[in-house]
Amino acid sequence: MRGHPAHWIALAFGAGLSPVAAGTVGTLWAWLVWALLLAPLAPAVQGAVIALTLLAGWWAATVTARHLQSADPGAIVVDEVIAFWIVLWLVTPAGFWTQLVAFALFRFFDAVKPGPVGWADRLLHGAHGWRGGFGILLDDLVAAFCTLLAMALWRAW
Repeated sequence: MRGHPAHWIALAFGAGLSPVAAGTVGTLWAWLVWALLLAPLAPAVQGAVIALTLLAGWWAATVTARHLQSADPGAIVVDEVIAFWIVLWLVTPAGFWTQLVAFALFRFFDAVKPGPVGWADRLLHGAHGWRGGFGILLDDLVAAFCTLLAMALWRAW
């Protein structure tokens, strides 16, 4: 992590270094940071933080993947962080149980990669440079969209 400042962002300050289920740990880290730091902020400020983190995450994922010499290293979890923040931002106001359902759905879509999530994962798989960094983020952004769609259908039911 000490090799470059981008690594701190890409690895979510160490959450991605978990030896087991780094994506899940990264998502839990995102939830904790949301609850402690972002939830009290105005929605417009939350959106601005997410937008800035998306840009910083894209850069950090690109740099870190290059340094690790891998197209999509499992230790990079900034993609889970950004995507889950988007989910939490758009389901707010939501209580603990609704957030837990969102967490479970997001982890399902991110891990199993059904339908459009798998397509997004394959679209830029193996790409390097800025395209590779965006590819790291893309499948998680699609997983966030699928999570939000499933939750909207659940609420409409």
